[in-house]
Amino acid sequence: MKKTKKVKSMGRYGARYGIGIRKRMLKIEPKQRKKHICPHCGFERVKRISTGIYFCTKCEKEFAGGAYIPQTMAGNIISKMVAQKSFVPHIEELISLKDEKEKEELERAEKEKAELSVKAERIPERREEKINEKEIEKPEEKEREIQKREKHKEKEKKEEKQKKKLFERVKLALPKFKRKEKGKEK
Repeated sequence: MKKTKKVKSMGRYGARYGIGIRKRMLKIEPKQRKKHICPHCGFERVKRISTGIYFCTKCEKEFAGGAYIPQTMAGNIISKMVAQKSFVPHIEELISLKDEKEKEELERAEKEKAELSVKAERIPERREEKINEKEIEKPEEKEREIQKREKHKEKEKKEEKQKKKLFERVKLALPKFKRKEKGKEK
């Protein structure tokens, strides 16, 4: 394995990946390669199997941890809190806040149900109103639709005429072009 003065064992990567990344790797790699203390048996026999998975060769227990080391800073803080039970005094406050939120949610749900039932009662009335409006407006709408269809048909006819004219022009132009080509060949 190649070694250099600045990045030591990361010299194996040569000039690839940049100096910053190789220096970061130099800080992390020795930590992850060394043997760690087992949280179960207390011996220094824990090896890293893969990212975040560790195995103790003494007690043969497999456990999860940080990506590079078995216990991260956040994990250490939480385990200390659990050991000291410093969160216990705040449990009552948390429970009371949770109860208040549940009550508010129940009240909101009841209000929504009441609003939905009122809306459901109004819907049939609205449908009847719409049906009556449609019956009144139907003759006018039919006339409008008929006029739109006629305009559309007229546009289609104009487009077809224009296409035919273009096609005829192209047909007429092609034989002249071919004649010119034949004349050039001779």
